[in-house]
Amino acid sequence: MSRIRPIEAADIPAIAALFQRVLRKKSSPAPDTLADYMRRFYLEAPGCDEGIASLVHLDDAGRISGFVGVHAMPMTFNGRKLRAAICGSLMVEDRDNDPMAGARLLKSFLDGPQDLSFSETANDVATQLWTRLRGVVLPQYSLDWVRVIRPLGFTLGVATGRVGIAQMLSPLANVIDGLWRRRVRPGAGSWAAVSAGRSGQKALRVVEIGSAEFAGLFEPLTDQFALRPDWEQSRLDWILADAMLKPDLGDLVFASITSPSGALVGAFAYYAKPGRIGRVLQVLARPGQAGHAIDCLVDHAAARGLCGLRGRTQAALMEAMLRRRIVFVPVASTVVHSRDTELLRAMTASQAFLNGVAGEQWSRLIGGRFD
Repeated sequence: MSRIRPIEAADIPAIAALFQRVLRKKSSPAPDTLADYMRRFYLEAPGCDEGIASLVHLDDAGRISGFVGVHAMPMTFNGRKLRAAICGSLMVEDRDNDPMAGARLLKSFLDGPQDLSFSETANDVATQLWTRLRGVVLPQYSLDWVRVIRPLGFTLGVATGRVGIAQMLSPLANVIDGLWRRRVRPGAGSWAAVSAGRSGQKALRVVEIGSAEFAGLFEPLTDQFALRPDWEQSRLDWILADAMLKPDLGDLVFASITSPSGALVGAFAYYAKPGRIGRVLQVLARPGQAGHAIDCLVDHAAARGLCGLRGRTQAALMEAMLRRRIVFVPVASTVVHSRDTELLRAMTASQAFLNGVAGEQWSRLIGGRFD
């Protein structure tokens, strides 16, 4: 008879193999580097000893046929401390023989000791499972946003890896994009490109900073949210250090934004590789300053030679983004579950800080290299 139990160290090779087959869609054996990372991520990372564990599904023969990866995140709700559980990799093999395995695995996770559960990477099948188990989709957190900076470079960036000639055309695209962007007036609305001149607030000062300094900005830049992370400095440092190890995405750039008087306005973190589409990990802003923070981010990425930006939506940024020629794309859903109706109301009312660093996007399991 099939059963579900918490992860054990001896399970890691089988889980890595399952991840390789089901989520990475590869028939080759899972590399040792993947197994080593999953061991560290699910068994040794800060917070792994808080009673909130990843779960494995065992089939009738006792073999691991399913897995839900979980890590805990301390949060605070109007000053009340609580625990969140983030659902990452949810995978089941041989669903034809056991079609309810995924539902049982997710239900066991949702029945855990945490105050709230959520995922920012739920596909259509996983979203249906969540909603059947009284989970709630948060539409305002469930989109990817895209801003084109260099139109031809952006097109080639999308094609890179699929069309070999794309790399050969990059120098020509840079020339044409440069001419195109010089024709766009600074501050003018254009869906196709960002002006070669600075479009953000010229009075604001953007300074690249280190990960430790960026970590120190989280509390002052998220204190307006009723529900927000409550990390210790060491845990947030660990998260950001892990996030920096994604060479295929480029360097992880951290920057702060201040006013002429030195007052903190916002901050951002994104992966930068010249000529590519940068992946935005996080945008932080004081209330009323979201538009300025987005403008500064786009200008900074353009100056570094990126052809576009892509990130995950935050409800607090949506209004400002709607006025900045940003395109929204449905890729995955952010779904939440809690037995506390007050917490659910706060999340559906956009009073929660979720996604990005307060989610799963920082993990090397998303965009990391293990081969």
